[in-house]
Amino acid sequence: MPLTFIKVGQSVAIKAIQGKDETKKFLGSLGFTTGESITVVAENGGNLILSVKNTRIALDRSMAQRIQV
Repeated sequence: MPLTFIKVGQSVAIKAIQGKDETKKFLGSLGFTTGESITVVAENGGNLILSVKNTRIALDRSMAQRIQV
């Protein structure tokens, strides 16, 4: 299921990242890799604030939809 379906406060593991190679590389450089645990910290105007590898990152909805958990 896409990351956008996860509720605030939940922690999940990444199962796959969809999209072009450049998108996968970009998300990987931010710490979004298969098997990594992420937590949804907040949702603000449709954007998600995520905690990954002890860092908070904001992703827009279209980018978050590419992350399967």
